[in-house]
Amino acid sequence: MKALALAAVVSMMVSPAAAAEPQRLQMAVGAHHFTVVLDDTSAAKALARMVPVTFEMSDLNDNEKKVRLPQGLPTNIVRPGTIRTGDVLLWGDDTLVVFYKTFSSPYSYTRIGRIENPGDLQKVLGPSDVRVTLTRP
Repeated sequence: MKALALAAVVSMMVSPAAAAEPQRLQMAVGAHHFTVVLDDTSAAKALARMVPVTFEMSDLNDNEKKVRLPQGLPTNIVRPGTIRTGDVLLWGDDTLVVFYKTFSSPYSYTRIGRIENPGDLQKVLGPSDVRVTLTRP
């Protein structure tokens, strides 16, 4: 009977890994704030260790902002096929990219995370260069 009760308790418990909330960063662009939900990757963890940090990001292809990082990050390269508005990816090992449009892409990236509720992202990032600050919430 005790073994049965113990088994019931164990089955109701959630493992720490399953219960862990995804790590988040705040991304500020002027007066606008977005939440970046980080993927569970070595690259995302390395980026999180860099915050707080401010980047001057330039526009590329009228669909993304990019910045060359001061140091390379670990990579786990995949070809997503479709880039979605709000994707935060690493190109190569040292170029952080924030996408503000959805499109098909043949390029390969390492996943960093995704912006929650990216609805105004295209309007906020626009076609010009922007200053982006990443902090912990």
